[in-house]
Amino acid sequence: MRRTAPVANAVGLLAGYALDRLLGDPRRWHPVAGFGQAAGALERRLYRPDRTAGAAFTALAVGGPVLLGAFAAAATRRRPVSRAVLVAAGTWTVLGGRTLRHEATVMGGALRDADLPAARRRLGHLCGRDPSTLGESELARATVESVAENTSDAVVAPLVWGAVAGLPGLLGYRAANTLDAMVGHRSARYARFGTPAARLDDLLNLVPSRLTGLLTIAVAPVANGDRERAWRVWRRDRNDHPSPNAGQCEAAMAGALGVRLGGRNVYFGRSEVRPFLGDGPRPEARHLKRAARISGAVGLAALGLAAAYPLTVGRLAAAVGRRGLKAAVGQRGQVTAVGRRRLNGVGRRGLGAAVAGQGSGR
Repeated sequence: MRRTAPVANAVGLLAGYALDRLLGDPRRWHPVAGFGQAAGALERRLYRPDRTAGAAFTALAVGGPVLLGAFAAAATRRRPVSRAVLVAAGTWTVLGGRTLRHEATVMGGALRDADLPAARRRLGHLCGRDPSTLGESELARATVESVAENTSDAVVAPLVWGAVAGLPGLLGYRAANTLDAMVGHRSARYARFGTPAARLDDLLNLVPSRLTGLLTIAVAPVANGDRERAWRVWRRDRNDHPSPNAGQCEAAMAGALGVRLGGRNVYFGRSEVRPFLGDGPRPEARHLKRAARISGAVGLAALGLAAAYPLTVGRLAAAVGRRGLKAAVGQRGQVTAVGRRRLNGVGRRGLGAAVAGQGSGR
């Protein structure tokens, strides 16, 4: 079983990615949408404007899917085919690569046709900015930034956590990321309640976002990008973004495309001014197809790493963990045996002393 479980996880990740690549998100009865509705109902019961309530909400909403995944993994411990099927289904459910690239392509077509009303209506599929006053350049910038960030959130991060933790990792990551989208944004209602969900999402994306940036640099030539420029911009600008993770992806994408991202973002009821990332002109419609191509290449590279992990590093880590556990148990057993011998010796000596004492007393 120790050999078949990693293989089943790797096969499931490959199959789930293939399903997303071919079919995209389910159009009806999407499990993530169902989870969002359940989380919304839980929020209405637990909401209070403080972080303690937010932490309880986050723990329950994320802990449920993690426990479900752990139960399913345990139930298929000796059934590798069933395990692979479940991992494939979970991977397909949590990935969003095809849909992300499709939205970028549709937006690019609308901008090339100078159909700003259609492009503004479409922006809501990618991000939460107010599109009512945005022109071509700002719509293109919003799309490039969303493609860069969501390549990590919707592709690389799920694959990373699926590789590291199997079904519990896949479901738990998607739950945390969904909560961040629901309550993690800055607003009067969620300023404190949403903080635990936002911090958990930041933590889970620390490694995937940086991996996304590095993979974006590596695959930049697939969209006629410059690796050296992408590397330079990524190193220089990645930490200027207010998010600890989004800047990693956006800076690399800006360098790969040779454009400048960042600036003033207008949301419904608030605005933010973010530092510029990259050099060159503002994005245009022609850059969106290239961004989608880079996103697809990053996803394939991440898939290769994720599928290899359970069979290589993951198996080695498990073996080292088992060996360390056995050594610890053995050492504890030795210590316990020595303690028992010493205790028995002390007991015998004490008994002898007591008998001698009694004899001398008489």
